[in-house]
Amino acid sequence: MAGMYEFIVPCLFGLEGPTAEDLRRMGIQDVRAENGRVRFSGDGAACARANIRLRTGERVLLRLGGFEAASFEQLFEGVKALPLGQFIPRDGQFPVKGYCLDSALHSVPDCQRIIKKAAAVKLGQTHRAQWMPETGALYQIQFSIVKDQAEICLDTTGAPLFKRGYRPGHVAAPLRETLAAALVGLARYRGRDGFWDPFCGSGTIPIEAALTARNRAPGLNRPFAAQRWGLVPEKVWRDAAEEARSLEYHGDYHIFASDIDPKAVALARENARRAGVEGDITFSAADALTAPAPWDKGVIVCNPPYGERMLERQQAQQLYRDMGRTLGRLPDWKQYVISSEPDFERLYGRPASRRRKLYNGMIQCYLNMYW
Repeated sequence: MAGMYEFIVPCLFGLEGPTAEDLRRMGIQDVRAENGRVRFSGDGAACARANIRLRTGERVLLRLGGFEAASFEQLFEGVKALPLGQFIPRDGQFPVKGYCLDSALHSVPDCQRIIKKAAAVKLGQTHRAQWMPETGALYQIQFSIVKDQAEICLDTTGAPLFKRGYRPGHVAAPLRETLAAALVGLARYRGRDGFWDPFCGSGTIPIEAALTARNRAPGLNRPFAAQRWGLVPEKVWRDAAEEARSLEYHGDYHIFASDIDPKAVALARENARRAGVEGDITFSAADALTAPAPWDKGVIVCNPPYGERMLERQQAQQLYRDMGRTLGRLPDWKQYVISSEPDFERLYGRPASRRRKLYNGMIQCYLNMYW
């Protein structure tokens, strides 16, 4: 992949800032945060670095181009004008997926069909082929049409970045790994303080805390779609992985993870083993409302039940009251609690020092921060 290209990193709403900061820390240039995504410019090395080291983004898309698409004819001609053959070989698989929003073209299946047809025509012309066998590597075409403006991309990532590979099993209402990493980052945890998740579930938050403390790249143990493309030499991917390993820290971290459910704790411990951080986390089956704090001070980051999927709302509200009387009264612990409950502060018993709107999937939440 010679030259410079534009990339787009979709992210959960509310995580644009952390995702942009993630990229800037890698030395990536021209980083621009937008609603629900972050753009940057770079070469093949930047593409590999972003895939391997991003903590909060969902995937890395290579932008092929954008154009007005208020009609199927405009959509067809716009796609046919793109340099698809520069990236997709004769045997490449090129399925199409995407979305439409506030546009004259609102049928996603129809748009998929038009884009697929236009891509096949363009690739046939480029490769001088009557038909495309699609037996080779995957070149997933991603499209968005928003207010009649289309953007066409190729997905360099494959399975989304939140699939780190350490969590094949989880308990009910799991927190996405990218959101958990963002919570750890927003709490400014870097491994120097005590860290406690009293509602650890399958262990996502403490595992992401350990990965952050070690500065371990979350994508080191998984493959990416663009590794099979041949456009970015394998040496570039190896160099990006070696660079990430060279930046790791090796220290003694105080991370405590507890949950009232012993089965959840056992699963969290197994997930931590898969992530290679089991030795950094102390696990315990304990009730958050009665167990003593593991240390005198530190930072609490937790995702208690919302009352949307695991508990009825009244039960969740009572839990927040009880938390406020116990965890909320620990004077030397900074606390970061994510919840979809709009009345959380009153239930907890005191106003938050700061609140930040985030989305857990499609659920609007607030990160309630106390210090």
